[in-house]
Amino acid sequence: MKRRTLTSFRHLSFAFLSFYSVQSPAESGNKFGPILSTEIINPRQNVSFCHASTIAYRDGNLVAAWLAGSKEAAKDVGIWVARFSGGHWDDPVRVADGRSPDGEALTTINPVLFSPRSGPLMLFYNRGKLPADWHPLRITSLDGGRTWSKPTALGLGLSGPAKDKPVQLSNGIVISGSSTEDDGWSVHFERSVDGGTTWDVVYPPVGSHRVQAIQPAILDHGHGHLQALVRTKSGFVFSTRSRDWGKTWSGLSPLNIPNPNSGLDAVTLTDGRDLVVGNPLPYAEGKWDRHKLSVFISTDHQTYRNVLDIENQANHEFSYPAVIQSPDGLVHITYTWEKIHIKHVVLDPKRIRTPRQTLLLATVR
Repeated sequence: MKRRTLTSFRHLSFAFLSFYSVQSPAESGNKFGPILSTEIINPRQNVSFCHASTIAYRDGNLVAAWLAGSKEAAKDVGIWVARFSGGHWDDPVRVADGRSPDGEALTTINPVLFSPRSGPLMLFYNRGKLPADWHPLRITSLDGGRTWSKPTALGLGLSGPAKDKPVQLSNGIVISGSSTEDDGWSVHFERSVDGGTTWDVVYPPVGSHRVQAIQPAILDHGHGHLQALVRTKSGFVFSTRSRDWGKTWSGLSPLNIPNPNSGLDAVTLTDGRDLVVGNPLPYAEGKWDRHKLSVFISTDHQTYRNVLDIENQANHEFSYPAVIQSPDGLVHITYTWEKIHIKHVVLDPKRIRTPRQTLLLATVR
């Protein structure tokens, strides 16, 4: 009887510890929470519209880029870059616009920074207002984002990264999550074996029911095992997997992360856990509710827990996150704040406990 009682107590203790350790990080503002700092990257930028940020780590500094102009899809929307050095963000600099070679003014779409292990820092983006007319371009920087090259077009049939950063695998192969929107939503991948100079297109299989999906975020589970999480119109984030270094991919299947047709990003942490940032809200046709921005963690690459709400304010917008983990282990998240600023949040993932860690703690005790 005593043994049964003790066992029951241990189960209850584990359940309590699991619940507490997963939920407590959401209480931001306490000195033990995972949020180390929050700041606006571009507080003095004199524009009416900002959106679609991206972030990278290069030469010991952070580099961020985003869209800014008079309004979304306007011809004056260009790409701005800022560097974090000396403990602060430098003033943003406009590095690209949508002007075509013949001088026609067009808008720019979704900048994406990529920092390969060798070679220049890369910034991908699209020029053109309608998806059928998007032209994928790339500029590069040899000095950590201070100065940039002139734009060059990607190869024929390529789309470039749709929103989220490419990932370089342990064998040097680079995988980029891409998508098209001109003939229904469809995801694909672009794979480079030369560090991002040239690319091949890879398509996942399409099941009996085609999922309207775009903007894959790549997770690297090691040894050639990959996962991509995608934005959908089906109410949830969907996932596809590869077991051969991105050569082939499975069909899309749903995860337990709500998605209101909103961009997300993800990163595999150095401790093996997956961290996802997105808007976990219901999907409603024709509506754009992005008032809540949250962090999810998974220890099994399949089940995700909401461990932290970065923003949660009705009738406001916090969207299009980008996330990386810097060499010091900290997680950096940038996102659109009310479409008038870009915000930067720094997390310590060691302060985000998950059931696997809690199980070890309960066993030791």
